[in-house]
Amino acid sequence: MSSFESVKISCDLCVVGGGLSGVCAAISAARNGADVVLVQDRPMLGGNASSEIRMWVCGAVGDNLRETGIIEEIMLKNYYRNPYKNYSIWDSVILETVMENENIRLLLNCSCMNAEAQDDAIKHIVCWQTTTQKFFRIKARIFADCSGDSVLAVESNAEYRVGRESSDEFGEEFGAESADKKTMGMSCLIQAREYDEERIFIPPAWARKLTARDMRHRFPNLSNDTENFWYLELGGDRDSIGDTEEVRDELLKLAYGVWDFLKNDESCKEKHKNRDIDWIGILPGKRESRRYVGDYILTEKDILSGFEFSDAVAYGGWPLDDHNPSGFNGINERPNRVKFLNHPYTIPFRCLYSRNISNLMFAGRNISASHAALSSTRVMGTCSVIGQAVGTAAAMAVKYNITPRMINESRIDELRSRLMYDDCFIPGTKRRVNKITSGALISTDMSEPENLRNGYDRPTEDGYNVSIGKPGCFFEYSFKEPRFVEKVRIVFDSDLNRQTLPPRERKLNRNMYHNIPLGMEASYVPKTLIKSFRVVFLREDNEQETVAVSDNYQRLVYVPCNKKIKSVKLIFDGTHGGEECRVFAVDLIGKE
Repeated sequence: MSSFESVKISCDLCVVGGGLSGVCAAISAARNGADVVLVQDRPMLGGNASSEIRMWVCGAVGDNLRETGIIEEIMLKNYYRNPYKNYSIWDSVILETVMENENIRLLLNCSCMNAEAQDDAIKHIVCWQTTTQKFFRIKARIFADCSGDSVLAVESNAEYRVGRESSDEFGEEFGAESADKKTMGMSCLIQAREYDEERIFIPPAWARKLTARDMRHRFPNLSNDTENFWYLELGGDRDSIGDTEEVRDELLKLAYGVWDFLKNDESCKEKHKNRDIDWIGILPGKRESRRYVGDYILTEKDILSGFEFSDAVAYGGWPLDDHNPSGFNGINERPNRVKFLNHPYTIPFRCLYSRNISNLMFAGRNISASHAALSSTRVMGTCSVIGQAVGTAAAMAVKYNITPRMINESRIDELRSRLMYDDCFIPGTKRRVNKITSGALISTDMSEPENLRNGYDRPTEDGYNVSIGKPGCFFEYSFKEPRFVEKVRIVFDSDLNRQTLPPRERKLNRNMYHNIPLGMEASYVPKTLIKSFRVVFLREDNEQETVAVSDNYQRLVYVPCNKKIKSVKLIFDGTHGGEECRVFAVDLIGKE
């Protein structure tokens, strides 16, 4: 029996892991009414995207395929608060978005140590917080493992896989000749900066000595803004959990050795004389370890076909991007093999809950997918929308007192509808427009007004789905009889293709900078977003109430009403620099 204090907590949902998938799961569950505990073993949130690791938030590739929902909310807040791409501010943006929710209890520096499972369900977990030297015994109705390493799998006896399947098992081109335990490796990244004077570099004695031949398939290009040294990768041919500390030491030797070569080798020191290290990661960013087994295992074929699952709750569009398990040590081999996609693919809900533990869900790089499929689903934009789906589903499971599997069996349409109302995109699926909205009369001076209630909140193959007007334009819904409206839902144009950002950032198309040249222009909120607008409610007593917003920077906005009204008029006064006011949706939420 330990003499350290033990704290007991009960909640609806316990999320283990505070990377972007865990953050989105916790926020979405809390916003849907669940009491949430978020456990993170690091001093900050964000996981691989945080200032500790600094991997880019990549996602679906292609026009108008950017992930929306909570992850877009975080990204837009970062444009607004962090124009100089400071990683400390980025950390605070993620933290702030979590802390805005009163029903999330956040436990940082807190590691899950064990779990007790009984009758095919997890009863509680025990965590240790290093800063307070306290144990936390957390009992929850639903557990969501967003740890990346599937920390709850071993303790709960949940089914999981490690390594590469054989090509024959699922008929995958990216499978191995025979099944093995090899994974994609982990990386410690370098952030470099250019100065207007020469900077010297003296390497540590233990830095790895490298030659140009060692880097012939991985030679850094510091004149390219996209350079972030992702290929400094090791550990895929070892235990991606048990050997992490040893691999970390080797990654540090490698990172300092690469920088030593760039700064001091005769072949390139003149070119890089004004460059210096801004930061080197000391915590490896992992790409793969344990993957849970759900009711369905997503495969390479599903990704390449773009099949639209009836229980789809998320999507991806990053290429199949399988990294060489040998990593940097495979000097005669390419660091990865890539197959680009012609379309996005959907991710079924059955991949997000355990096949044999009834109250266990998961989001991130540990979902139920083959190794080949994981090479696409692992990127953080995709993991974030998966996290939002898991959090929303967990809140529903609590509300209806059912298991995640039962949601799939009886309430999957409700889950999908909730996600789309919260601005999550599901390819091939039209959002249902309620009767209050569809039955209202329209008055406007904007183009294509019916687009604002057509069920599509972004451009699709069928059209742009946007209504456009000049600053000062208006859009009004009215009723023959007063109707109770709880709130107004508005979706603005956040420039999903990011064409209105500064030129270099537009070309880079990443959320943060890594290779920072002189004269990097400050970022800003996408110019297409509407900055100022008014919502005028005409009450049933013919009195008007006006809600004025002067500094909006979000795409999805809810304006509360909570009364019977005869009409609601939206006046769009100005943008963040765009010449047009562009709106995708105006919905009225209330009793139908």
